[in-house]
Amino acid sequence: MLGRVLCTVLLVGALPSPAGASQGHISVILLGATGDLAKKYLWQGLFQLYMDQVSSGHSFTFHGAALAAQEVGQRLMFDVLKELSCPPDEAPNRCAVLKDQFLKLSQYHQLKTAENYTALNREIETLLGQEGLKEAGRIFYFSVPPFAYTEIARHINSSCRPPAGAWLRVVLEKPFGHDLDSAQQLAAQLAGFFREEEMFRVDHYLGKQAVAHILPFRDQNRQFLDPIWNRHHVERVEVVLKETVDAKGRTSFYEQYGVIRDVLQNHLTEALMFLLMELPANVSSAQEVVQHKLQAFQSLWGLERSSAVLGQYQAYDSQVQEELQEAPGYVSTTPTFAVCVAGVLVRSSSLRWDGVPFLLTSGKALDERVGYARVLFKNKAYCPQSGTLRDAGHSHCKPKQIVFYFGHGALHSPAVLVSRNLFQPVMPRDSWREAEAGSEPHVFGQPLSDFHVYRPVRERDAYSVLISNIYHGRKDSFITTDTLLASWAFWTPLLDSTARQPPRLYPGGVDNQQLLDFEMVSGGVAFSVPEPAEVLSPGGQMPRDFRAIQSKFRQSPLVSAWAEELISQLACDLEEAALSSVARSGQFHLALSGGSSPAGLFQRLARHHFAFPWQHTHVWLVDERCVPLTDSQSNFLGLHRHLLRHVRLPYFNIHPMPVHLKRRLCVEEDGGAQLYADDIVALVANSSFDLVLLGVGTDGHTASLFPHSPNGLEGAPTVLLTESPVKPHQRMSLSLPLINRARQVFVLVLGKGKHDITTLLSRVGHEPRKWPISGVSPSSGQLVWYVDYEALLG
Repeated sequence: MLGRVLCTVLLVGALPSPAGASQGHISVILLGATGDLAKKYLWQGLFQLYMDQVSSGHSFTFHGAALAAQEVGQRLMFDVLKELSCPPDEAPNRCAVLKDQFLKLSQYHQLKTAENYTALNREIETLLGQEGLKEAGRIFYFSVPPFAYTEIARHINSSCRPPAGAWLRVVLEKPFGHDLDSAQQLAAQLAGFFREEEMFRVDHYLGKQAVAHILPFRDQNRQFLDPIWNRHHVERVEVVLKETVDAKGRTSFYEQYGVIRDVLQNHLTEALMFLLMELPANVSSAQEVVQHKLQAFQSLWGLERSSAVLGQYQAYDSQVQEELQEAPGYVSTTPTFAVCVAGVLVRSSSLRWDGVPFLLTSGKALDERVGYARVLFKNKAYCPQSGTLRDAGHSHCKPKQIVFYFGHGALHSPAVLVSRNLFQPVMPRDSWREAEAGSEPHVFGQPLSDFHVYRPVRERDAYSVLISNIYHGRKDSFITTDTLLASWAFWTPLLDSTARQPPRLYPGGVDNQQLLDFEMVSGGVAFSVPEPAEVLSPGGQMPRDFRAIQSKFRQSPLVSAWAEELISQLACDLEEAALSSVARSGQFHLALSGGSSPAGLFQRLARHHFAFPWQHTHVWLVDERCVPLTDSQSNFLGLHRHLLRHVRLPYFNIHPMPVHLKRRLCVEEDGGAQLYADDIVALVANSSFDLVLLGVGTDGHTASLFPHSPNGLEGAPTVLLTESPVKPHQRMSLSLPLINRARQVFVLVLGKGKHDITTLLSRVGHEPRKWPISGVSPSSGQLVWYVDYEALLG
């Protein structure tokens, strides 16, 4: 076969000779060769690659693979290949020759067993040996469900790798997990078979020409953008993907993933990162781009339930019932529309975006099909004369914006638009051309004549772009393991907090009218129009999970709600306590526990409570692990990351525990515990904190006071070293008597994992040696329990 291939290739000018001059042979194996994605995009993309590279010096073979038997799979595959087309500018004669040759280069394989992979490897080696060709590399494109990835990866790694000196490139399609845990698990499994540089995770939006040009645009227009690409000049940023189609035919996928996982976590987040990240010195360096992306992720505020509004088009439930054969009356809470504020207060070390809202919006069954990333600049000008009489390039009153238009919509193609009253951008002439303003529709309420409009010289399908980048080994258009996990770490808390939130129903299409309009409220988003009320019909049932919640827990006041509402209430109560204390004494001494539970509280305080008297607040730690303060397990580092770096707290009002002295950790002779105790005596009146926030461990410990440990439960000292049953074992902690001297003590308990200890504590008495938390009983009597429904009810 290859002999015929090379002879034909010579006819179209590919190689000067069939042997010796070749740069090597590339085998492309498309797994899932008869599936929808392969039919719609991948085979056409591979054909485009062949047309582009036929004269590169490489020879090719294309292997379609699937589970179907040989005869059936071959027929299905060649039905697709016969429909392949050439670009309009390709000469018909050359197109016919190339298409005929591509079909001869392509063959089908059933890949179902380990033996099938071994046979494929043997066939590739035999063909190359017969033609005397050196192997350059192999591309395995996984157009299969992710649950099949691990088994296929095992077969490739064990019996289908190319020989030494040739490269392997494995292409993976999303979804890459459905939350952080599943993404970590899949990443770990794949890392057992492939190196990071061998994996190319596809997000096809990175192949869209307007998206791919965001970083180059910023780089080529630094002189214009550097002064204005910041919070002082940018009003807001929008990344939008709207669809007119619904989820019909994809409800099985949507029931598992929903719109946030399907679109926002990947496509829109990737575009957001290109806008948000600091610009690398070399935008062509994949390593630098990844590094700056990760830094941008670290600057993002965590998303809360109030960060999103969710909707679902009305026909979705009936489509799920029909396609998945669910029982009549089945109700899905899967969102098909979502708006998320990716940090109303997005912060970075440079404070570039402090206070700028980044809005991510996507939905199905909407009024139009369009996608874009839009940067809207502030406009402080007031123009007494009519703006309609002014030239757009000189009118300060017209909106100023930069739009990266992904396609479809009013323009029907990718484009970059820059308001004429901003600047005329630098654009690469070989790939983008300025379009003349004609009688085309308005965009964002403005005529196209108000913009410099640039369109691609040659419009290319996203998959063709990405397949070309895979061939060239360009990693900057693909998702790395690190950026994937960073994205899931950002989105998973929102997915968890909205899992039970019923979405707003909307009719779909133009009938949605203002029902999905939203506005920014108190650091989050909310629908502008109240949801239409639904009256419970006669005979309608009350919720089955209704249970009465008592207002007391262990004879102390109890506040209970779903986690996010509970955190919101706790933050309000903390602010009220702080204001009251400052009014009374001029200062507020607050001792905070570490761990994961209060992280959401810290974020809430920094993000929503601008009246909090931070200038008069002293922040202390309830306990600390004996690790350097820069260690990821340090309570102080978590407190700093989620709260301290985002509020204006006087430097001398921050009191980390001195666990690291003389380059040693928690050595008793260094006297760190006594130093902390002395500071408390010197600064806190009567050593009585105004408020102490505690948590509860699953074993009943509080602070770092653990069961069956007599230290710290009574008498002196007020600060001590303790021993934890889990690593790191050494801790520093406030003593129980010191905690009980506080004016107020709040105890925060979150999550289903705390249900068993919460139930047990509701029954036990005062047994601090066995259950240290049971010994918390401030002399003031001001103890309040904040327990969410999952911890309380299971």
